[in-house]
Amino acid sequence: MQISYSATQLRWNSKKMKNKSVIYWLLSGCILLFIMVTVGGITRLTNSGLSMTDWHLVTDTFPPLTEEKWNAAFEEYKKFPEYQKINIHNDFGLDDYKFIYFWEWFHRFIGRIIGLVFVIPFIYFLIKKKVDNATIKKCSILLGMGAFQGFLGWFMVKSGLIDNPDVSHFRLSLHLTFAFITFAYTFWVALDLIYPDKKEALIPLRKIARIALVFLLIQIIYGGFVAGLNAGLIHNHWPMMSDGKFIHESVILEKESWLLRLTEGKSGVQLVHRTMAYVVVGMILFLFFRSKKFVLSFQQKNGINTLVFIVVLQFLLGVLTLLYSVPLWLGLTHQIMAFLLLAAMTYSLHRLTK
Repeated sequence: MQISYSATQLRWNSKKMKNKSVIYWLLSGCILLFIMVTVGGITRLTNSGLSMTDWHLVTDTFPPLTEEKWNAAFEEYKKFPEYQKINIHNDFGLDDYKFIYFWEWFHRFIGRIIGLVFVIPFIYFLIKKKVDNATIKKCSILLGMGAFQGFLGWFMVKSGLIDNPDVSHFRLSLHLTFAFITFAYTFWVALDLIYPDKKEALIPLRKIARIALVFLLIQIIYGGFVAGLNAGLIHNHWPMMSDGKFIHESVILEKESWLLRLTEGKSGVQLVHRTMAYVVVGMILFLFFRSKKFVLSFQQKNGINTLVFIVVLQFLLGVLTLLYSVPLWLGLTHQIMAFLLLAAMTYSLHRLTK
């Protein structure tokens, strides 16, 4: 038995060492995606997303380097709704424009870095035959996801450059959620290489984790809706929406149908986001208590324990963000914690699946 165990460990270590550089590459991509989502949060919370009114692959790589170019960019920005309908009344000058321009430029710049960090090493690994066919297929999917995410970014920005000085909350949520999904899939591919040995799945726990993941993704989608509609700036009470009411009357009054109330109405969107928070916490706690009936590995136990800790912390952050009307640091921390929660969920599900 000892000889068999040692041989298995040797094979596992050998396979893991073979893919070590690929694992580091994928994990570095996860870190860059985390940074990009964080900067995207700052861009949104500082209302910087519409500062760059056009997109050029080469010329936008660096911000304007002379005062003349800054003035030209500012004059171009003045032609669009955000300046004409909002900032023209706020004594908005060139220095203010430079501030919001920086965050949008930095967000796009990180996107370019992610593209280079992914494509160049991928070509190298292909040439050196460091990735097997299964990993090549998964990484090809990641390449497509990255390109599509870039398109979604511009698709979102474009919606705020026509008549409305705000981007579509549907497009914002799509852009945000797809970034989360891209991160989760990248992390999953890395975990496949970190833990190459297949083990029997804990099917009952895996089912619960999958359902919890679905609810978590719905919650992330509605987090994007709340952000896009600035729905966190109303009904800043908890646990009731206001005046002892769990459902504020404005939920019904805002829109004429329940579909519109729960997808376009500020009060309705906030109600769903509030309610879904209870569902996500409940599902993860259910997973935790159900797991007590099984013999778990070290990784499985740590994954679920970490998941519980993060979801409770995220719930508390959500309440504080609402009560304090979404200050920049709390709104950003809440988004970062959502990212970590998805990472813990992805890890736990992977360990319960494989």
